Amino acid sequence: MRHGAGENTPGTSGYDAELRRHNEVLRRAVGVQAHDHVLDIGCGTGQTTRQAARKAVAGSAFGVDVSAPAIKRARELARADGLGNVTFEHADAQVHGFPPEHFDLAMSRFGTMFFDDPVAAFTNIGRSLHPAGRLVMMVWQARERNEWDVTIRRSLGAAAEQPMAGACEGPDPFSLADPLTVREILKAAGFDDVAFTDVHEPVYYGPDVAAALGWVRGFTSTVEALKRLDAATATRAVERLREALAAHLTDDGVRFDSRAWIVTAQRSRAEHNRA
Repeated sequence: MRHGAGENTPGTSGYDAELRRHNEVLRRAVGVQAHDHVLDIGCGTGQTTRQAARKAVAGSAFGVDVSAPAIKRARELARADGLGNVTFEHADAQVHGFPPEHFDLAMSRFGTMFFDDPVAAFTNIGRSLHPAGRLVMMVWQARERNEWDVTIRRSLGAAAEQPMAGACEGPDPFSLADPLTVREILKAAGFDDVAFTDVHEPVYYGPDVAAALGWVRGFTSTVEALKRLDAATATRAVERLREALAAHLTDDGVRFDSRAWIVTAQRSRAEHNRA
């Protein structure tokens, strides 16, 4: 579940369009340099990885994601762009054997909130960074600060609050929303100088209500919630969702308010010495 409301394949044209303003904020915050070797965590179909590769003309960009179809598409798009300094791997960043002390920068656009063991994951990522290598990631702020999530859940009713079938709890897109929690995780994983920058940009769900409804109905959480309802109740829930989307239609498509953090940190030199 990449952006909290659902699990549309990350990095597809719809997902990249949804986060186009967030992407610009992250691109500026990352500040890839010509000689950087960049690790992109949860890269989806590789938009952010390819952007990093274009900046790292004397370096490289390496994208990893747990979705095999997304990685396949990422490779196709990189070949189409003629990028020779970008590679992709179908892998879980929590456990993947990255080359030690290879990367100057680890980055992520909403790809780090779903680790089973975040301390282990960030420790593994940290080992792949040069001493004082940088981590720059974008994560959602608290659920109540994200209008898109509040509105979708309200439209779907109680069914949206129930855990997914066969799971004790679903992936939590807001697991890194609390700065104190994130500081503790990153400190335990060997990072210093943790800082947070507020990001206040809208998400984009489509050019019109029909497109937005199709997009939101594809979210895994929406699908699962509607499955729990009888046909008549589900129809009413979808109509409430349609009305909510219509209320957010602007001259520039259907938009919802959102809040995120840019989290930056550096690999601890003390951690490097221990390693």
